[in-house]
Amino acid sequence: MTSDAATATSTPRTAPQPEGPEPDQELPALGLGTSLPPADARAKTEGTFPYAADLWAEGLLWAAVLRSPHPHARILSIDTTAAVAMPGVHAVVTHEDIPGDGSYGRRVVDRPVFASELVRHHGEAIAAVAADHPDTARLAAAAIAVEYEVLEPVTDPEKAFAAEPLHPDGNLIRHIPLRYGDPDTVGEVIVEGLYRIGRQDPAPIGAEAGLAVPRPDGGVELYTASTDPHTDRDLAAACFGLDPDRVKVVVTGVPGATGDREDPGFQIPLGLLALRTGCPVKLAATREESFLGHAHRHPTLLRYRHHADAEGRLVKVEAQILLDAGAYADSSSESLAAAVAFACGPYVIPHAFIEGWAVRTNNPPSGHVRGEGAMQVCAAYEGQMDKLAAKLGVDPVELRLRNVLSTGDILPTSQTVTCPAPVAELLGELRDFPLPALPKDAPEDDWLLPGGPEGAGEPGAVRRGVGYALGMVHMLGAEGADEVSTATVRVHDGVATVICAAVETGQGFTTLARQIVQETLGVEEVHVAAVDTDQPPAGPATHGRHTWVSGGAIERAAKMVRTQLLQPLAHKFGMSTELLQIADGKITSYDGVLSTTVMEAMEGKELWATAQCRPHPTEPLDESGQGDAFVGLAFCAVRAVVDVDIELGSVRVVEMAVAQDVGRVLNPSQLATRIEAGVTQGIGAALTENLRTARGLIRHPDLTGYALPTSLDAPDIHIVKLIEERDVVAPFGAKPASAAPVVTSPAAVASAVRAATGRPVNRLPIRPQAAVATPKA
Repeated sequence: MTSDAATATSTPRTAPQPEGPEPDQELPALGLGTSLPPADARAKTEGTFPYAADLWAEGLLWAAVLRSPHPHARILSIDTTAAVAMPGVHAVVTHEDIPGDGSYGRRVVDRPVFASELVRHHGEAIAAVAADHPDTARLAAAAIAVEYEVLEPVTDPEKAFAAEPLHPDGNLIRHIPLRYGDPDTVGEVIVEGLYRIGRQDPAPIGAEAGLAVPRPDGGVELYTASTDPHTDRDLAAACFGLDPDRVKVVVTGVPGATGDREDPGFQIPLGLLALRTGCPVKLAATREESFLGHAHRHPTLLRYRHHADAEGRLVKVEAQILLDAGAYADSSSESLAAAVAFACGPYVIPHAFIEGWAVRTNNPPSGHVRGEGAMQVCAAYEGQMDKLAAKLGVDPVELRLRNVLSTGDILPTSQTVTCPAPVAELLGELRDFPLPALPKDAPEDDWLLPGGPEGAGEPGAVRRGVGYALGMVHMLGAEGADEVSTATVRVHDGVATVICAAVETGQGFTTLARQIVQETLGVEEVHVAAVDTDQPPAGPATHGRHTWVSGGAIERAAKMVRTQLLQPLAHKFGMSTELLQIADGKITSYDGVLSTTVMEAMEGKELWATAQCRPHPTEPLDESGQGDAFVGLAFCAVRAVVDVDIELGSVRVVEMAVAQDVGRVLNPSQLATRIEAGVTQGIGAALTENLRTARGLIRHPDLTGYALPTSLDAPDIHIVKLIEERDVVAPFGAKPASAAPVVTSPAAVASAVRAATGRPVNRLPIRPQAAVATPKA
């Protein structure tokens, strides 16, 4: 917090501190390629790490939000009289307190902070209250009288095309018709399928929370777990009617993020209440509010027709993809682009004709969740590959190998695959990896049965299945997104500090930043400054972009500092800086004449540099779905082994084996953790995670009704192969690691269940009735 922003009594007591080694922590090996542990690991395990929910300030008020109980209704009146009159209530705000039209949106500005005339989804915010106690705030919010005219909700995305417009912008958000090749081509063998993907929730470890502190200059500071602070600042400033430089976003500890961690709809009411009351205001959402308020993975309906020749080589793919965006656009346009572009998967397709739509409904809002768009189509096209293999009587692995992409092939968007694409090698590694042993038919091993010892299953009804899947994701933003990040590296008395607004969301970026500086400068002690909007923008923490863009900016800044450090030494010995190297904390020349330590060379000096990284540009898909829309691609292969009780339909995932295209391993331990976490999230999407709705109403918006996989559900996960073929256009040559296994794992589990039951599994998560089959003789 800046010195002129607020008095000392208003400063949050648990504001995050710059990250560096623990005082008594032994420093491990330095640089890229080592398993440097996170600097905050001890604080997080001991429970002392400050998250947004831990923030506190003197004179604190508590916020509560009134949300709609209806998915679709006309608001006839809002009466706040009773709430305002309650003792302890300091302010009540509605749509009338927001300048302009009161709308926001990270990608499309179409979502009101508070509903004014219409409610468009269950849980939409109507008003917010600030009071001196959280219970008082909740009671006051409940006391606000809202008169509704309940309207018929549009919950079927197929009916949204003909329904009355739910929004002034209409119900159709985007339509992409991809046309590639000859539409009259017909294959000798044709298989068709209809697939449905459910609504997966990001289910963050900690529900949304934040603190707003008013500033003496009439501005406000927001302390939240934002993953894109500069965009959130600009959106909030517009809703407050303030210039962006009068709003500051300070990123607190982020308790994990697999998408847009903090919807601005949680932050903006906080700022409004702080500005209205002149007091710090805190909001700590309940888990129910979290489910109601933030975005989810797009539920998707997919129709496919695959054409192949008699040998199983793909000839043409036809598909229709319909994304349910919920009430507002959010990231639906980007998700649809990924779904359409990757609709055929990592396979060579001579002819492709894909129709993609994203539509508004009165269902809960959809948005960015790890692997959006790509995960849904992967489940469908891999289901088609299994059907085609069965119809041809060909081994599913062999069929895939006959069709896989490689470097130099062309996507159906006409973009050439210029990055490494070792898809065949990935699949071959899994095929050759030994399968797990069958469980023993013994009473003491009942816990190994699907459903566990209380599952009432019989060993004789259990069938084992093995399934394979190939997936692909894009790196960074797409379709012309301006991907840029800025970083500063400063060294003083042998201690380095990195200043970069890239948010640590659990992906290990701060650890990577330390490793980059350690390797480039040979400095052991590296701190990463806390993130706020006083720093230059670094963009959102999505699509692995911080490893590439922000890591690239840090590397460039560190190399500039390295040049500043080496130039005096090179000049003294009459050589160029290129003839000097830094390794193991020492500076040496090529001929051994110069040898000194980095600490000695830096003594008494303060060096710093600022640099940017901007990848090569991309372009939007045109009216035929054609264009170089992606900076780069990453690929993954997963083999799933499952046991299925074919009488009860219960499924136990025995083992997941992964082979992945990672470009370069920067931190082995962190990389393994990210892959294992991605696989587990994919298992949740395959078997348990589905935020169910009934006529637009979310059923059981809590962690008892929404079944996340636990440690007991996680199988053995084997990382069989990490292929390190560096992408020459990427800093360090590395590729994103966590989205690809999320995309691929659900399809592999579905494939394994098909193998075990012979049933056409075409819905995720897999329902028990879909896994019931007639026992084999």
